Amino acid sequence: MGALSLFPTTNTGQTPPLPPRDLLSFLLPYKKAQSWREREREGEMGYAKVLLGVLLVTALAATSTAETKLKCSKAGATCTALIDYVSPNNTNIAAIQSLFQVKKFRNVLGANNFPTSTPSYRNVTAKEKIRIPFTCLCANGTGVSNRKPVYKVQKGDIMYHIAANVFSGLVSSQQIADVNRLPDASLINPGQELWIPLPCSCDEVNGAKVVHYGMVVDKGNTVEAIAEQYGTTPATLLTLNNMTDPKQLLAGQVLDIPLPACSSNVNSSSLDYPFLQLANGTYVYTAYNCVKCKCDSANNYTLQCEPSGLKPTNWTTCPAMQCEGADSLSIGNKTSSGCNQTSCVYSGFTSQAILTSLVTESICPAPSAAWKIGFQGLGWNFFLLISIQLIFLSLHLSQ
Repeated sequence: MGALSLFPTTNTGQTPPLPPRDLLSFLLPYKKAQSWREREREGEMGYAKVLLGVLLVTALAATSTAETKLKCSKAGATCTALIDYVSPNNTNIAAIQSLFQVKKFRNVLGANNFPTSTPSYRNVTAKEKIRIPFTCLCANGTGVSNRKPVYKVQKGDIMYHIAANVFSGLVSSQQIADVNRLPDASLINPGQELWIPLPCSCDEVNGAKVVHYGMVVDKGNTVEAIAEQYGTTPATLLTLNNMTDPKQLLAGQVLDIPLPACSSNVNSSSLDYPFLQLANGTYVYTAYNCVKCKCDSANNYTLQCEPSGLKPTNWTTCPAMQCEGADSLSIGNKTSSGCNQTSCVYSGFTSQAILTSLVTESICPAPSAAWKIGFQGLGWNFFLLISIQLIFLSLHLSQ
């Protein structure tokens, strides 16, 4: 069946003469009504689009105000910090290293305690967390990454996309605009370079040196559970993160967690001071790749270093790593004598040498408090008994 027409054709296939004026007058209101309803529908669709745009802008604005600012008291202080990166799509470690401009690939491996044999093309699935090591700088009472990473704006980028998608919400649009002194965050151009200010801190916590770790909160996490997992207290987490109520914790939030740092004998004059501050379960290569150091709670949070066996980057060969006064000991070696254990430890490096020092400590277990109390009780009873016997002996002899 053909399409219906208000003006059917005759048997000859020709269109008949136009209908009389009174018929056109009858049809005109129908046409006007049809046009009015179309315009009404178009108006409704336009209004819906405007409303959707307003809601979208409002949502983006609300998201951009969720900023993480961490307190960093000592102006000009620098340290090593960690932060989670949750990739929005499948990628690899090399791409993440490039995005965050981590100088050494092995530093990414060490921050995540990945095997040193891990290849750069190792797959990272969407939503998988990768810890990023970076240098933190304290300025104006807060900590931010020290001029890195720098992101080059691509064609079609908007600031919200860079903050929320490329860097997974670790920073807000406004924070990027502020540190780059942009009067209008919406005005960016392809090829423009933007400093991405990752949140961090170098402050001690409860009088102890720590590595500040920006953990991205998982759905269902609680302040109490996180505190227990990382060996701290809910009160400490709330204070560090400017929170007054544990219920304020949100999924996707960057939460500052103080990780205990391993103590070391690294000299303040060393080229890697104070950056050789490691958290439990991490390692790093230093002294131009000649030395590998790791932190392990099983070693009483004492930094353990040893020759890496790698080819150095700034030297032809690695300098000597022996300890003065103990020719048979080099970095990582120990010797014991009785209750004393002497270790040759890494103390830093200069442009020409690797620094070492000898450290002696007692390895015999200290007597327990109960043993001391028991010994003291036994001692007093023993002396009292001897004293009484001596008195009786004296009396017997004097008779």
